[in-house]
Amino acid sequence: MTNDVTLSKTMSHALRHAPEEYGLLLDAAGWADLEKVREAVAKALHTPITIDDIERVVAESPKRRFESDGVSIRAAYGHSIDGRIEHPVATEAPAQLFHATAPSVLPAIRTEGLRAMGRQYVHLAVDRDVALRVGKRKASNPVLLTIEAARFRADGHPLFAAGPYIFLADGVAPEYLSEEPGAATSYG
Repeated sequence: MTNDVTLSKTMSHALRHAPEEYGLLLDAAGWADLEKVREAVAKALHTPITIDDIERVVAESPKRRFESDGVSIRAAYGHSIDGRIEHPVATEAPAQLFHATAPSVLPAIRTEGLRAMGRQYVHLAVDRDVALRVGKRKASNPVLLTIEAARFRADGHPLFAAGPYIFLADGVAPEYLSEEPGAATSYG
């Protein structure tokens, strides 16, 4: 039997980054057959995996990385595969969202806003701590940006629901961004 961390990482690789390596076919919304995912992950890990094992990882993941309806499963966000994974437009969102990034990219963000770059979406966190944890992957001392999500949505820009901690956007223009106090704030 494998531990849940290893299982979660393997599921992420299969559903977010390389489904073809596992013989999986994702639909336009990123869903795959749950039984086929179970078989593929068990084969990759060379150990028996049950549907209950997978459902436990889905339910107990603090970042809600996966969604399952009991028949199909998908990664909620973070895809690097070709083809855009569709997410539902959020009907509710916090008034503010957050994004942390490396200080070296601030000049570009100040003029161009947040762009998806090599990803499918811009990832926006519901709180500062989540954003900073993600931002520390890019820089040891990331800059925290606040997104005026309520105004962004009121102006007709969609946010997409990707779980309880993350919202997604196609991009965020500079006029919706501000840096946390103590940092320069020359936007828009």
